[in-house]
Amino acid sequence: MPAAIETEGLRKTYGDVTALADLDLSISAGTVYGFLGPNGAGKTTTMRILTTLTAPSDGDAWIAGEHVSDRDAVVSHLGYLPEEPPVYDELTAREQLSYLADLRDLGADERDRIDALLDRFGLSDDADDPIRTYSKGMRQKTALAGTVLGDPDVLFLDEPTSGLDPRAARTVRDLLAELAAQGRTIFLSTHVLPVVEELADEIGVLDGGRLVAEGTPAELQRRAETGADRGLEDAFLDLTAELGDPADADLGG
Repeated sequence: MPAAIETEGLRKTYGDVTALADLDLSISAGTVYGFLGPNGAGKTTTMRILTTLTAPSDGDAWIAGEHVSDRDAVVSHLGYLPEEPPVYDELTAREQLSYLADLRDLGADERDRIDALLDRFGLSDDADDPIRTYSKGMRQKTALAGTVLGDPDVLFLDEPTSGLDPRAARTVRDLLAELAAQGRTIFLSTHVLPVVEELADEIGVLDGGRLVAEGTPAELQRRAETGADRGLEDAFLDLTAELGDPADADLGG
């Protein structure tokens, strides 16, 4: 079977600025892939290319075996949550999800999930109020419900727990673990490192537009300088302190 997410020599330049340089990824189905990097590292650029919102300057990428140049084919496999929740203030949460169901031409079974998703995200009591009255966390939960509606094969999530209280964040982590167990692939970009440490099977660290390290959480921690009680945060800080030589960064994970 083809990789769920694959890139070869992926590049994106803006004039003389290189936002992404020679990115090679191969992510199997059912993997939770943590995509880490400091602000401006190229994470959002990568996600926009992989979700067909931005064309690469060079290189190739495939989602579930479909080339990103075939937008319709790729979109049929994916769900995307950008950092800014894509919700319509004039709609209610129920109307937002119904609109997305219409847009994706979902069948009756998936439409029946709307009430279940609203309940799971704690939105049932407010489901018929306009989204403009919602808090940041409620807007985030509405957007997340819309992202998983339709049971996409590949999920791209940019800061999915942003604005959520601890209980709601736990709901999201549990849901992502369930989806991965069902064979869904999750490409997770976040600055909340404990979420990545808990969920990720593999991690890629991007810095300066280059993939400077890749491996399991344990491998990245071992790569960090030795010392007591060092975790993923320490590894991330070590790995992004200096770019080093990207050719030496593969951990073989």
